[in-house]
Amino acid sequence: MNIFSFFSSPIGLGHVTRDIAIVNNFKNISTNFVTGSGAAKILEKLDYKVQDVYSPPSFIIENGTLKNPAKWLWNYYQYYRDCKNISQEIIKKENPNLVISDEDFASLTVAHKMKIPTVLVTDVLETRFTKGIASIIEKKMNKSMQEIIKKCDVVIFPENGKDEKNIKRVGPIVRQTNYTREELRKKFSFAKKTIVISIGGTNAGLFLIEKALDTISKINQDVEVILVSGPAVNKKFKNVRNLGFVDNLHELIFAADVVISLAGKSTIDEANAYGTPGIFIPIKGHFEQEDNAREQGFDFKDINRMDELILEKLEAKRNRINTDGAKVASEIIQKIID
Repeated sequence: MNIFSFFSSPIGLGHVTRDIAIVNNFKNISTNFVTGSGAAKILEKLDYKVQDVYSPPSFIIENGTLKNPAKWLWNYYQYYRDCKNISQEIIKKENPNLVISDEDFASLTVAHKMKIPTVLVTDVLETRFTKGIASIIEKKMNKSMQEIIKKCDVVIFPENGKDEKNIKRVGPIVRQTNYTREELRKKFSFAKKTIVISIGGTNAGLFLIEKALDTISKINQDVEVILVSGPAVNKKFKNVRNLGFVDNLHELIFAADVVISLAGKSTIDEANAYGTPGIFIPIKGHFEQEDNAREQGFDFKDINRMDELILEKLEAKRNRINTDGAKVASEIIQKIID
């Protein structure tokens, strides 16, 4: 049996959720995950083989704004060096047929030196966190990242569009469910119009929870609020069902009438795939989230018109978008070692 080592970035939960969607389509493959933090907890709850060994740096968020991105970038560089040492030990021990990385560039560097085939899953080809002098360092890091990308056998890009060189655009990669929406609503006891608020695996979206709950309390709508606060938020919230940390957010999104979330790509893709109207507020200064939000028609300032948006989305029609990105991605990956 072929062995794949799957190194999944633990910075946010979106990486590992799309990776699960891909792995669920593998046939006769033994997949060993390497990640950390909340991403490892999801995999453990779903009984995947996982090594919880990565400790990523946290973003500093104040009132929804990313602070001191240059410091975070420096911490990320230190984290990258640690990950190289960790991944080297794991790859030598497992001796996989293929190394797959979801934005974990350290493992790719090691695999390339060891002449092991590699696949990169990413929706980012360069970063834009910093400005001024710090941006010079970031540009050098981007150049190194581009060199790593070029050396990969395949780069899986979870968007629609044309392939180019080693980049394969497969469309959105989302998890599937075997339940109908009605079955899920019954399973979760959703009896009213339901709003799901989700902020991912860190406390970076605490500002969004507080603003959304405050707004909902004032708009005088008979709705039920389901909060998915993740593993890092310990604050208590009144008059709300707080599920904390879950491994099936995609099913909650499908069952909901509206989802309010940070602008992470995987959550957006799952909401679009299941046809659930969404409000996606980016962390200000986080270029990736701002790009994602812009594509959906949102920006950070929209947090100040949350009441209007919630009322609008509660009346919006569902528009489910079919995607087989996970299946296509899994087929491309398996062909590398066939």
